[in-house]
Amino acid sequence: MPTADPSLRHYRREQGLMLALSLPALLVVLLLIVVPVGWLGWQSIYHDGFTFENYRRIFSEDIYWKTFLFTFEISLLVTGLALLLGYPLAYAAHAASKGWSIVILALVVLPFWTSVLVRAYAWLVLLQRTGVINQLLQSLGIISEPLALVHNMFGTVVATVHILLPFMVLPLYAAMQKIPADLMQAGASLGASPSHAFRRIFLPLSLPGVLAGSTLVFVLCLGFYITPELLGGGRAIMVSMLVSRNVELYNQWGAASAVGVVLLLSVGIIFFVVSRFIRLDRVLGVQ
Repeated sequence: MPTADPSLRHYRREQGLMLALSLPALLVVLLLIVVPVGWLGWQSIYHDGFTFENYRRIFSEDIYWKTFLFTFEISLLVTGLALLLGYPLAYAAHAASKGWSIVILALVVLPFWTSVLVRAYAWLVLLQRTGVINQLLQSLGIISEPLALVHNMFGTVVATVHILLPFMVLPLYAAMQKIPADLMQAGASLGASPSHAFRRIFLPLSLPGVLAGSTLVFVLCLGFYITPELLGGGRAIMVSMLVSRNVELYNQWGAASAVGVVLLLSVGIIFFVVSRFIRLDRVLGVQ
């Protein structure tokens, strides 16, 4: 009987070892992702028998589809503002010296040391009718009565942009760092002005970072809960709040699960479409 190839035995042994090493991670993924998502899908279609009533209500009742529409509008607005603020900030960190670049990036990631809840309450203190901003504007004589800066869409957008801004800056900075400096110098040597070289060379090459950062901010904003709950005052209802109220107020686990499944599918479609254009792992520096 022929003896098994030693290289084949070695390959099988390595495969078995890799499988054994990956089992803990696979178990974590199974318990924390696959099982909850499977339970979510089951809850959405089963209640005393199989039914698609929960999904029908999402597309037929105004409260559901209008909430989805409002959530996407808020997410688009927050993404646009974060891009307008984040691109110059990322470019400054890229163009600055190493020391100043570290300082800028440190200031960008510093809010991560504070919980989202604390930051939301901080904005509530700043923007409320008796808050710092209204008192300052009144003391300067700019306004005669307090402005409604909170418990509305404005307060929700401002706080959300502040919280999600680092998720725009970091992918942009990572993409900019991969642009060779020689290209800008070559453009200048050929007679291009700094603004022309930026528009024709730097900006197009940084678009993968723009797309990656915009995708991250948009997707994260879709599922935001604490900030719109605190600063929206019940006037800026997003999908996450709809899920919470279906469970807490109406005990409608099936309806809440269906909303969660639709939101999850929307996020999956967004990532799939974006992945057709760029690889997010490369832009973010993940090998």
